[in-house]
Amino acid sequence: MIDALNIANLGVLRGDRRLFQKLFLDVRAGEAVALTGANGAGKTSLLRAIAGFIRPEGGQIDFAYKSALQDADEVRRKGLHMLGHLEGLKPARLASQELAFQCRYLGGDDVHMQKAVEAFHLAPLLDLETRRLSAGQRRRLSLARLVSAPRPLWLLDEPLSPLDGDWRKRAGKQMQAHLAGGGMIIAAVHDPLPFAARTFDLGEFA
Repeated sequence: MIDALNIANLGVLRGDRRLFQKLFLDVRAGEAVALTGANGAGKTSLLRAIAGFIRPEGGQIDFAYKSALQDADEVRRKGLHMLGHLEGLKPARLASQELAFQCRYLGGDDVHMQKAVEAFHLAPLLDLETRRLSAGQRRRLSLARLVSAPRPLWLLDEPLSPLDGDWRKRAGKQMQAHLAGGGMIIAAVHDPLPFAARTFDLGEFA
């Protein structure tokens, strides 16, 4: 569906404050970009603008496949994942119910859902209500949707922050596998990702 993201001359406001302006960024299949910058620089806002959740002050966000522009609304519906700070899990749902809901809602299937269970070692958690899970376990359950419903572009906001060292490495391997398959990742981070990624400092566009 997409193999490139092209952002040109983008500006984003928060209230009356301009977060950044004249931002240019191109991302290609197989590439990971780590968004850096001080708190309030606009890392989350850039992800939300790409996902279509906020309207930029100006500029262009284009999605392309084999150099041909694609319908942005269609790409946002079916071609990207946005994983934010908040997990968005229903507290009273079992982990199995939450994963199944997310998988089906996002267009996944049972085969990919089982791959997600295995990738994030969720089997021991599936019969537990999500409110009983630790922060790291909830994040693993949330990350599982990326595998259970494959989409080319992953927009991730501090995706590894609640995870311990071992799970940071294991989640990093899933991200590398996504890139190896032609996927793209843009991640807002404070700590480096556990694999090679291009750094993009939003402070340069303030």
